[in-house]
Amino acid sequence: MVRLGNFFFRYRNAIFPISYLLLFWNSPVIFGNRALAFAIGLALALSGQIIRAATIGLAYIVRGGKRRQVYAKDLVQEGIFAHCRNPLYVGNFLVILGLGFAADSLYFLVFGVPFFAIAYAAIISAEEKYLRQKFGQEYEDYCARVNRLAPKLTGLRQTFQGMEFNWQRLIVKEYGSAYAWMAAMLLLLMKPYWINRNYTHPSALLWVLIALLALLTLAYAWARYLKKRGILVAEPIVEAAAGSGVMEQCQP
Repeated sequence: MVRLGNFFFRYRNAIFPISYLLLFWNSPVIFGNRALAFAIGLALALSGQIIRAATIGLAYIVRGGKRRQVYAKDLVQEGIFAHCRNPLYVGNFLVILGLGFAADSLYFLVFGVPFFAIAYAAIISAEEKYLRQKFGQEYEDYCARVNRLAPKLTGLRQTFQGMEFNWQRLIVKEYGSAYAWMAAMLLLLMKPYWINRNYTHPSALLWVLIALLALLTLAYAWARYLKKRGILVAEPIVEAAAGSGVMEQCQP
């Protein structure tokens, strides 16, 4: 499992996007009610994004590893990491599950979701081995206090009150991931048009969705511009890992 986790950690940016293609494949549906499916999916994805936003805004960890290998300099235990050892992975999985429901895709929920569950479980196993070897008893004590995945809600209010939320860091570090899943949601709403090849008589809804996608893309471009120009900057951070979620990175 650890070897598999190191493999996924190293190549996830190439492998994971391929799995997302199932979202846009013509698949048997689950609900048969697109509005209901999309509402459930959007609620799940927003829940995942809120978890990611709270995590990054309060205490950030460097993502992506070192030379695409699991790496950590320090063990971060504050912020949301005081309540869950892998909050970013939990957020990622909720977003992925939300996209599956929004697509109302039986194929993605039967094949895609289990694939991501196995991949994240393997990555977490690899990270836990690394952290246990590097931090020893400190990490064992942390594991004894904090769950791997299920968030501990006790003391959550004190965590938010006792730390400053860094909005600039949130935007700088999260705008790309947020744009990816939100754009995917809009494209999934347009999915019936290209599945049914209904291009000759586009509805008003389609034009609204296209306009929203354009606005979302402009917001992404603006955030990227502000980041590249140094107008929006994340505060200097310590290269670190939190729990077994050492260098988590959202896919979409």
